[in-house]
Amino acid sequence: MRPLHGLTMRTATYLAFAPQNGLRHQVKMLFTDPFSMVHHYWNWFDAVVLLPYFAVMIILALYGVHRYTMCYLYFKHRKNYRPDPPMHFADLPQVTVQLPIFNEQFVIDRLIEAVCAMEYPREKLEIQVLDDSTDETQAVASGIVDRYAALGHPIVYIHRANRHGYKAGALDAGLKVAKGEFVAIFDADFVPPTDWLMKVIHHFAEPEIGMVQTRWTHLNRNYSMLTQIEAILLDGHFVMEHGARVRSGDFFNFNGTAGMWRIQAISDGGGWQHDTLTEDTDLSYRSQLAGWRFKYLPNVECPSELPIEMTAFKTQQARWAKGLIQTSIKVLPLMFKSNVPRRIKIEAVYHLTANLSYPLMVVMSAALLPAMICRFYQGWFQMLLIDFPLFAASTFSIAVFYLASQRELFPKTWWKTFLYLPFLMALGIGLTVTNSKAVVEALLGMKSPFVRTPKYRVAKKGEKSQAAKYRKRLVLAPWIELFLGFYFLGAIVYTFSNHNYFTAPFLILFVIGYWYTGLMSLLQGRFERWRGGTANTDDESSPKPFPVGV
Repeated sequence: MRPLHGLTMRTATYLAFAPQNGLRHQVKMLFTDPFSMVHHYWNWFDAVVLLPYFAVMIILALYGVHRYTMCYLYFKHRKNYRPDPPMHFADLPQVTVQLPIFNEQFVIDRLIEAVCAMEYPREKLEIQVLDDSTDETQAVASGIVDRYAALGHPIVYIHRANRHGYKAGALDAGLKVAKGEFVAIFDADFVPPTDWLMKVIHHFAEPEIGMVQTRWTHLNRNYSMLTQIEAILLDGHFVMEHGARVRSGDFFNFNGTAGMWRIQAISDGGGWQHDTLTEDTDLSYRSQLAGWRFKYLPNVECPSELPIEMTAFKTQQARWAKGLIQTSIKVLPLMFKSNVPRRIKIEAVYHLTANLSYPLMVVMSAALLPAMICRFYQGWFQMLLIDFPLFAASTFSIAVFYLASQRELFPKTWWKTFLYLPFLMALGIGLTVTNSKAVVEALLGMKSPFVRTPKYRVAKKGEKSQAAKYRKRLVLAPWIELFLGFYFLGAIVYTFSNHNYFTAPFLILFVIGYWYTGLMSLLQGRFERWRGGTANTDDESSPKPFPVGV
């Protein structure tokens, strides 16, 4: 006991004579008298800064608690999942496969080849290539369709010149001439396996099933740090969110591709509508409100291509963010008027409004440094007492959510996800500029065209993109992101000058996130041009970035 007693005495002496303005003094005050530094009284400036700050933090914490709830429901209802269909069709039904494309000349051959190789009786299969392209894709796609049709495949080419309704309009136009009772949909960047149709179709032998969604996997998951993070983000959605909602009996959504519909369920839900940018989620809720039941098959995989460039990723995320808010404005009033259980309504609110967190993050970011200045005199204990629970709910829940999904998918290597978590959180922070603009546009009722995500047909490290012509750049957003990175760098300097060391790691995520998204948006693609002389093009066949001018 003597060595321990000596150590205790030396520690007490060290703390007693610690400098009064350093880290040692802060530690001493925290553990000896945590209330000793409370001598600051609120004024009007504190209230103006701190009340909105804490209001936003509490709302973000509520969405964080919802992530914990998703994990809880997923594991609680684990036994509710049945991978095999309870019955089979005695006679296979007629199936239509729709392939909606727009300026996809570099991936259309891969898609058509995969679909034509799928196992299903040809006399009961119809493949529609729904092409709204305005560039060379028209000639490429029609030529490939002619070649496979000559080989006996039941494939047709349907081209629209007006692109009315965008993807939703193309799908609706195809349905008007479809021969099938069921319709499977694949975007251009997907490569369905040969047994996909046979694994899915028998689940519709249950007459109440209106849609079956399968899980996305990724052809180029290991291409870069960005694609690794994108894959983890999508895994969280497809494993934890879909899994929890389906197993607990809540509504969930078709993801726009790699799924199959009963055409009657589309009709009963009101058909494809193009007044939102997420026509898939919109129809999903309307169809389930009409009484149809959806199934999710995580064991049935469909490989896809992830965006390899930051601007393409932002384009995709901003479209989803704006579309879900548009869908919430449209669908939630229908949900509230319906007779579905209250818990399903509450879950729908969380699901469809989750992207409100992006503008809330902007508010929190703007108020963070003033809030730190206001709270400087409160002391460590008071700051931790308030901040730690909010941080655990809003931020730590992200780590739990994505770690749980990776552990389900990769039980032997899931621990590697810890290496990506800081960058995953930083990337989420970096998206706040473009996604906030998209959300605000949706709230204000501002319409914008459906802008598809460019497909580059790149799967392995070192491969060069064939689709440089489809690359476009955001104008203002990267510079705003770089400025915000410097703003939070200044906040870090302030925290160190006032010995508020516990806040610095959190602020570093903001710096990394904004600088990463900003620099990658500005620099990606330029290296290829400098090395190979490939100039960026202003060809009008290339899609404009979304949001334009951000």
